Amino acid sequence: MLFPLALAQFICSFAGSNMNVMINDISRDLDTTVEGVQVAITVFLLVMAALMIPGGKLTDRYGRKRCLLAGLLIYGLGALLSAVSPGLGVLILGNSILEGVGTALLIPPVYILTTLLFTETASRARAFGAIMAFGGVGAAAGPLIGGLITSVLGWRAAFVFQALVIVLIIFLSREIKDPLPPDPTSPFDVRGAILSAVGLVLVVSGILAAKTDLWLMLALLVAGALVLTWFFGWIRARERAGEEPLLSTSLFRDRTSNLGLVTQNVQWLVLMGTSFTVAAYLQVVRGYDAIQTGVIFTAATLGLLATSLMAERLAERRSQRTLIVTGFAVTVAGIVLLLALVGGSPSPWAFAPGLLLIGLGIGLMLTPSVNIVQSAFGEDRQGEISGLSRSVSNLGSSLGTAIAGTILVAGLTTHAYAAAMLTLAAFALLGLSTALFLGPGPR
Repeated sequence: MLFPLALAQFICSFAGSNMNVMINDISRDLDTTVEGVQVAITVFLLVMAALMIPGGKLTDRYGRKRCLLAGLLIYGLGALLSAVSPGLGVLILGNSILEGVGTALLIPPVYILTTLLFTETASRARAFGAIMAFGGVGAAAGPLIGGLITSVLGWRAAFVFQALVIVLIIFLSREIKDPLPPDPTSPFDVRGAILSAVGLVLVVSGILAAKTDLWLMLALLVAGALVLTWFFGWIRARERAGEEPLLSTSLFRDRTSNLGLVTQNVQWLVLMGTSFTVAAYLQVVRGYDAIQTGVIFTAATLGLLATSLMAERLAERRSQRTLIVTGFAVTVAGIVLLLALVGGSPSPWAFAPGLLLIGLGIGLMLTPSVNIVQSAFGEDRQGEISGLSRSVSNLGSSLGTAIAGTILVAGLTTHAYAAAMLTLAAFALLGLSTALFLGPGPR
């Protein structure tokens, strides 16, 4: 039962990073720009983040297994549409919209089912370790796998690959049983879903607008903040009226869970921001092709895989807080190495030590961050907290790509690369500072 769930996380993470090595190929084939491809990547991540909370809530009403299968089917349709897209608009519809909606439906059930099926801390850590390993490797190995497919068969074949994996997941999911029956009477807060989605879209759009119009950026960020404030006011009003909101405010009353959510957001921000920054720099500035770029990312993949697969053993020996703090420290060291070695060497292998450390650091803390958040609530709250957790993580991915991409597109030079990596290092230090205030977490 665990393998198809982990494979579902793999393909969604793969989709978020594999396009990074296709930037030149897609822009040439579809007669668009690097900025256009960046928008497609960011919109995909943003749709996931904006709809993940509603997606988690729908699992209570329609059942986790049913939402999982519906998400897989929508995702597969989006992958096939992307494979035959004649222009950027159709690519955004297939990859950014349909695959994003499909992911928002299928990912919350992955984490809810895992939490319900694995009840002991050690077994849950092992299960989440496998899922996060698949997810992390999907994100880190996306450039390598995507590069290989693009170089041999073309970038469109990478989307066909995604569709084939979706078919495999649907086949393997036959034996998964939903531990809880669906509740068709469970209310769904439509206004709350719209407000949360619009608020998140405005915030990320504001960041994307920074490279063209600072006043537009400011207007979008203020509008996003106002809509999100409206959203929180709305759900509080529903709670006071005795109605069920999209997201219970009580989810934010657990201090450890709140800090864990921040660390999740920063982890994915740094991972996806680094992936986009290094991939864009290698292709646009140094002129590397897709497969050369993908091979360089192997170091990050190996590091992430090594520490993710040790999640159960590490959880037995060290507290969750220790693992997260150490992970951020190693990640910061990796970014420092990327800055120090790449600027002084034309060799592509100058990227390897830094990417290896980043992979080791991210892999070390992905599982404990998820475990801390999911374990803070009982079975009756898993739909809500899983949607919130995945939304926060995917918002981090969106912000990482948007922030790093905005800095790079503004001036694809060595200085722009350094500025993007320094910004990501600052976020990693923020994550480290937050992790220091965590409790030990479940053991």
